[in-house]
Amino acid sequence: MTPHAFNHILNGIDKNPIRVLALDTETIKYVPLDLSETHLELQTIDVSSSLHFGEYITSYSKTHQANIAFGGYLEVRNLYKRSTYFNSENKQTERNIHLGVDLWCPAGTPVLAALNGTVHSFNNNLNHGDYGPTIILKHSMCNIEFYTLYGHLCLDSISNLKIGATVIKGQHIGQLGTSEVNGDYPPHLHFQIIKDMQAFTGDYPGVCNVLDLEYYTTNCPNPNLLLKI
Repeated sequence: MTPHAFNHILNGIDKNPIRVLALDTETIKYVPLDLSETHLELQTIDVSSSLHFGEYITSYSKTHQANIAFGGYLEVRNLYKRSTYFNSENKQTERNIHLGVDLWCPAGTPVLAALNGTVHSFNNNLNHGDYGPTIILKHSMCNIEFYTLYGHLCLDSISNLKIGATVIKGQHIGQLGTSEVNGDYPPHLHFQIIKDMQAFTGDYPGVCNVLDLEYYTTNCPNPNLLLKI
């Protein structure tokens, strides 16, 4: 299946926005958040501190009267430089291109399954700047299989999960974690679509380097095909 055909299927799954956070649909207001390396205002923020970074995001959301700041697909970011897990002296191999959409809102916000499926895998990914508790769901639709990843959750989200368990669209599958458990970030959901899991379990790259960008752009299409924000 071509990338265009896969994207067309994803976009056509539901004509309405698909929610992955349990907030009142009548009060949700989104604001796009630019975390790119070219954003001059962000260069004045200590993004290595989850406290200072979180204060910036909270203030930004309040200024725009929004309760969810969002964005980041294929965004080139400097914030991963704080972690040796992503960083590299070689610009070609440095992992700094974001492959999902981030939804920034308070810890404890319930996370919902985007679609009907089963639990593929889960794990607590403990590297500095990594996902922390993570759930991956498997979906079979229109004769294709694909996956959705939910990262930066709280520990309780993965404490009673079973691989293969059935989930339904809109089911509460977890909550957003605090910086103490979510990889040391302000609370947010990393939501990603994956076509081929490549034998990964409980984890999948959410950031890539420029050399691998073409592959990951094809394997991880824009989550907004489902979210429609």
